[in-house]
Amino acid sequence: MPQSDTKNRMYVLAERPKGAPDGKTLRLETAEVPSPGPGQMLLRNEYLSLDPYMRGRMSDAPSYAAPVEIGGVMVGGTVAQVMSSDVAGFETDDWVVAFGGWQDYALSDGTGVINMGKSPDNPSWALGVLGMPGLTAWAGLTQIGQPKEGETLVVAGASGPVGATVGQIGKILGLRVVGIAGGAEKCRHVVDTLGFDECIDYKADKFPKALEAAVPDGIDIYFENVGGAVFDAVMPLLNTSARIPVCGLISQYNATSLPDGPDRMNLLLGTILRKRMTMRGFIVFDDFGHLYPEFAKQMSDWVTKGKIKYREEMIEGLEHAPAAFVGLLDGEAFGKRVVKLSD
Repeated sequence: MPQSDTKNRMYVLAERPKGAPDGKTLRLETAEVPSPGPGQMLLRNEYLSLDPYMRGRMSDAPSYAAPVEIGGVMVGGTVAQVMSSDVAGFETDDWVVAFGGWQDYALSDGTGVINMGKSPDNPSWALGVLGMPGLTAWAGLTQIGQPKEGETLVVAGASGPVGATVGQIGKILGLRVVGIAGGAEKCRHVVDTLGFDECIDYKADKFPKALEAAVPDGIDIYFENVGGAVFDAVMPLLNTSARIPVCGLISQYNATSLPDGPDRMNLLLGTILRKRMTMRGFIVFDDFGHLYPEFAKQMSDWVTKGKIKYREEMIEGLEHAPAAFVGLLDGEAFGKRVVKLSD
């Protein structure tokens, strides 16, 4: 069913998944297009961002944000067009970045909405390199990583929208950059296209030894968004005063129990103490949202000049969003995964 002028397709949370989401997690419903009231505008979503954090919103475990209620529209960042507006600063046909969710239409009072004007270039990029993933990369590296020229940066998820941007910023700032990605094709892209110094395939045999050989001077900054066995290989290679920005742990999002093997907590705490390391988690808009104007100016300049390259994976049709999201969690995505809702 294509996008309609009169009906609103929406995916709602049908049940909370135990482990990986499946075909029963989300349910497609159809309703009338909502009517805006005073002080509201009607948005037609054109692009939907798929991001790992969405798995956490499906759960009712304690987190930094409220979970999606059963029967509630699944949350998600969107690029939309304004259909009608009673909100100052927004006019019909403006393109905006909003949080419209997994649906064709949404109402908004303008809170948290960014106006991109009538004809932005590459509007979907506002969900990637020029949006939340880009800000996550830039802020995590510059504000927590505190990079110094000549240091070694290791980036997990190096072919993804955050990791790819972290590594390219690292090269601009004069760092030696080693990526970690899954598969030979992704690693070739990370080195040949993105310009990393090396990329190590975590799926290959003897991954820890290969990583150790790639960082002869140790690791000064490790940008973490994977966790699990990847961090196990990184931890013994961290230098004194290493900095570890943590923006995600995608390897753990579908876990229903603690990982097998010995308890690593004391090892981690002992390493942090002995090496005087800084390990900090962050929620990008909560912690660094005030830096968005500075980020947007700098990143736009880098992208325009070709210093930052960006790969987008476009999924056609809202009906394909659930499967594309499951694939994202399984590591299938190659670049920033976005769903195109309109025809």
